[in-house]
Amino acid sequence: MPNRRARLRAETSAEIKTIALKLMATGGPDAISLRAIAREMGMTANAIYGYYATRDDLITTLINDVYADLVQRLEAARDARPAGDAAGRIVAWAEGLRTWSLANPEGFRLVYGDPVPGYQPPEEGVEAERRACAALVSLVADAWPKAARRQSHGGHEWSDFDPHVVETVRAEHPDLPPAAVALSLRVWGRMHGLVALEVYGHLRGQTREPGKVYRAELADLISSLDLA
Repeated sequence: MPNRRARLRAETSAEIKTIALKLMATGGPDAISLRAIAREMGMTANAIYGYYATRDDLITTLINDVYADLVQRLEAARDARPAGDAAGRIVAWAEGLRTWSLANPEGFRLVYGDPVPGYQPPEEGVEAERRACAALVSLVADAWPKAARRQSHGGHEWSDFDPHVVETVRAEHPDLPPAAVALSLRVWGRMHGLVALEVYGHLRGQTREPGKVYRAELADLISSLDLA
């Protein structure tokens, strides 16, 4: 069980992250600064540096936390459907993305929106992002036996993709062709596109029922994959 000092440190660190997201929600990504957070908390800037040495360290931690929460929820939604239900698992993932994004618009903007000015991400990237990418490829891999018949293979080669992505795909799905990886990116684009428009308020003047539009898009997506 953590001692009192460790508990206080964890609580303060959590508060710093909460305020950072609040600042971003009201002032955009460039509103995140350690000095602004210190003012909000009634602390000195030097005290904040005891938790995060730089603003980039804080932003990296935020992105990791937000992305990990998202992926965990999407994996749970996917796994609530039977393993053989390729269509149901894709729809569950997509619906989970929309539900989470509308409930966490600041987190969505941090992960998928405009980059934080001046932020330099770590070279190794974000673990949750790699998990999400691998999961999407796996969803398409399950659908590929039927979906392949409806796809234009587009002349894709393994050199079209990031080497780390290729390494992961070929290790987990050795029989999957490059065209299936391209399809996973297109599937992601269809899931993400309308959600982004909704989160940023661009659908308000066009429809009162964005959820219906999204479900129609998912139905068309499943049809394009030749799934029931």
